[in-house]
Amino acid sequence: MVVVFGSINVDLVAQVSRIPVLGETLAGHAFAMVPGGKGANQAVAAARAGAKVAMFGAVGRDAFAVTALANLETSGVDLSGVVAVDTLTGVAMIHVDAQGENAITVIAGANGDALAAQVPDGALGPGTTLVLQLEVPAAEVLLLARRARDLGARVLLNAAPAAAVSDDLWHLVDILIVNETEAASIGAAHRLPTSPEQFAKAASLRYQCAVIVSLGPLGALAVQDDVRIMIAAPSTTVVDTTGAGDALVGAFAAALDRRAPLRQALADGVAAGSLACAGRGAQSALPARSAIANLAATL
Repeated sequence: MVVVFGSINVDLVAQVSRIPVLGETLAGHAFAMVPGGKGANQAVAAARAGAKVAMFGAVGRDAFAVTALANLETSGVDLSGVVAVDTLTGVAMIHVDAQGENAITVIAGANGDALAAQVPDGALGPGTTLVLQLEVPAAEVLLLARRARDLGARVLLNAAPAAAVSDDLWHLVDILIVNETEAASIGAAHRLPTSPEQFAKAASLRYQCAVIVSLGPLGALAVQDDVRIMIAAPSTTVVDTTGAGDALVGAFAAALDRRAPLRQALADGVAAGSLACAGRGAQSALPARSAIANLAATL
């Protein structure tokens, strides 16, 4: 089972010719209000990739909560661990340019009220892959990671958005997933190399965990012990990169949950991320298991 503890948002997405600069007002050409949040995105991605998924987090008692939970419900994610609080549902404001690149501002809202205590011990046994990110309180992420490790669950941390990762948390992690920007930021903060491959090697050695760095159009690399794996991405027509990283994390977690080896899980993740770039939006573009498997077999 995949257990996701993380953010649940509504994405307010503006399609623009280019990302506006400081002080500039641009006319956009389309707008959408869709479900989002890194935690929710990864839960939907894992469910569509074939995993049984339970989501834990918080939403507000507002109209945005209905939108935020819609795709989780239709994807079959267990939402019994999602609580409603008095704070407004989290929001992400996203600009997507003509090349599919994006700029995002996130307002945490109810995500700031998510608690590790929402996740029962019974959901954290040896058969669980726990997926964490950094859009809910860091103290709660640490508490849950520590309890999950004690109970035998596999702990996967997507250290995104880029933020400090304490040594206390890192020592509880079985798998760290970052992109190039996050690797450089975390590497500098921990006096590790900042280039993707050297970061992965050094971090894996120091913290005794698998380290995966996504490389955008180049694919992704993984380092565990002395093993290095590189999966090149397929040629893709990029429509929107929003949610591509979450697609990779969710599909990767789903593959691990069905006991796929690291190389296969990484191939599934790269395939899912590439497929997600071909559609608009985050959750709306997340691929199904069959599409992931077909593309992963070619990588």
